[in-house]
Amino acid sequence: MANERYTRTNQKLYFAGLALETLAKAEQGSAMNALARMQAEREAVVFHLYGALLGLCHEIAGFYRLADSAAPRAQAYLTPAVLTSAANPELAELVELTQQPHTWLSQLLSAYGDLFQPPREPAKPKHDVTTPLIQAVDLGAEGEPEPLNAQTLEAWRQHLKALAIRFRDGLSEC
Repeated sequence: MANERYTRTNQKLYFAGLALETLAKAEQGSAMNALARMQAEREAVVFHLYGALLGLCHEIAGFYRLADSAAPRAQAYLTPAVLTSAANPELAELVELTQQPHTWLSQLLSAYGDLFQPPREPAKPKHDVTTPLIQAVDLGAEGEPEPLNAQTLEAWRQHLKALAIRFRDGLSEC
């Protein structure tokens, strides 16, 4: 039973929950390294949620006996090409969620991809000596993105958990 595919998904969802608890404690704390701890826990939550997504993809791929049921990246399962080779409703729903940019799954995948991006220096306007000293400021300019908050991360965790439970009910062979 411990070697069943669903155990990995459950484990990653549990780890994400633990990291969320630690994030909440770090947000309440006033320790000198509180900001670093919050960032570390945010990244841990995103990492474990991605792992849970990958575990869910492995569950689906194992159930349908897909050719590559042990791919190391969730994106290998979340393409329309996979659906043409082995159509199933679970992967079709995941692919649809991935293709729409404002869904929780698309945002989770984007946040996971951002973990591997190098830090970027904010864009600085060039100083032109001929410009007047008083200038209009564009408040709508996109600066540093806001860090993910615990509520968003918990919502992603709950969505993924509900999806796993719903998919498992449909995948069970009675």
